Amino acid sequence: MSTAARPDRTHVLVVEDDPTIGRHLEAGLRGSGYVPVWCRTGSNALAESRGRAFDVVLLDLGLPDTDGIDLARRLRAELPEILIVILTARTDEIDVIAGLDAGADDYLVKPFSLTVLLARLRAHLRRRPGGAAEPTEPIRLGPLTVHPAARRCLLGYLELPLRPKEFELLVVLAREPGTAVARETLMARVWDENWFGSTKTLDVTMASLRRRLHRAAEAAGVDPPRITTLRGHGYRLEHAAESD
Repeated sequence: MSTAARPDRTHVLVVEDDPTIGRHLEAGLRGSGYVPVWCRTGSNALAESRGRAFDVVLLDLGLPDTDGIDLARRLRAELPEILIVILTARTDEIDVIAGLDAGADDYLVKPFSLTVLLARLRAHLRRRPGGAAEPTEPIRLGPLTVHPAARRCLLGYLELPLRPKEFELLVVLAREPGTAVARETLMARVWDENWFGSTKTLDVTMASLRRRLHRAAEAAGVDPPRITTLRGHGYRLEHAAESD
């Protein structure tokens, strides 16, 4: 196991009302060296998150006292650096998008294996701060300015609020404007080079990024850069002046 993940020091808040799944997650995480705390309600999860430091939240959407999406939004607002992975039996893409828009970093659809979950956690934790240094100079493409070091993005005069993975995707594409970037490259740079499982997270995150760019461009009265889908390959970010 990669030492970058440091599972022996990784505290995980499990928010799951199903007793069978909760016990299985708690035992599996503890057996893999993580330090789990299991809560069955959203209110208990909020109390635990405010009382001790967690690195990861595994969050079921179907809780008895609150909607999991609302809880994800509150956790993201209070703990901006925490890793949030949604666990859901909902298969509709709109539910996945809502969860990611609320601040989740990733999702798994039930039923899933513990092996898949642990592989996802290792992949995400390897991408946490402390990895190899990246260039930090501002990137300017027409009305778009991206500041990697400050993790800020401006479109015209408006600051564009982006989720962590949306920002990282934009940085990768903006560093190579007009260049076709393969899906595998995006997954390796934004998620992990040893990513395990579906890449649908990339498509959902990219769709959300496009919506945010479009809305901000309309509000600022500027032409946004266009992200073109290259079927069977990946994506390309095109300068606004070149996309007409």
